[in-house]
Amino acid sequence: MKKIITLLLLVCFTVSFSQEKSGAEQFWNSLQDLCGKTFEGTLELPENDKQFGGKKLIMHVRLCNENVIKIPFFVGDDKSRTWVLTYKDDRITLKHDHRHKDGSEDEVTMYGGKTTNSGQTTIQIFPADEETTNLIPVASTNVWWITLNDSEFIYNLRRLGTSRVFRIHFDLTKPVETPDEPWGWNND
Repeated sequence: MKKIITLLLLVCFTVSFSQEKSGAEQFWNSLQDLCGKTFEGTLELPENDKQFGGKKLIMHVRLCNENVIKIPFFVGDDKSRTWVLTYKDDRITLKHDHRHKDGSEDEVTMYGGKTTNSGQTTIQIFPADEETTNLIPVASTNVWWITLNDSEFIYNLRRLGTSRVFRIHFDLTKPVETPDEPWGWNND
């Protein structure tokens, strides 16, 4: 009987502990589990995008530390993009770091947004921040979101009030070979 009571208490404690973690923290931990892995993506929307359509799309969860995760995103031979996620005070920030081949910053870089609440374990939403509005005024109504579960990572963009929509699906059940470093990579 004591073993059964002990087991029940352990189960209750475990369930209670996992429920104490916020959606943002659980989402962050799931991202951390992908560190070092690389996946190929499929462009879902827009189907005939001139910049992304027909090209090999690769994301590599390249750098993970307690508060920062950097995910280079390659479009064919273009290694200019890195998604930078930062976790602080139970909120996650998404920034887009764009570089030239020589590693220098693009004129349009570090735009994105920050979650306004802790979100859910499988989705985080990033409305455009003030920095984005100042840098790219037309993007002031951008909303990015990432959905994540055991089998997929989906990067999404919607520009509210327009027909602009973008979605790339990555199959997490099929890791691929790790690519070279992105342009201008640094491990900070």
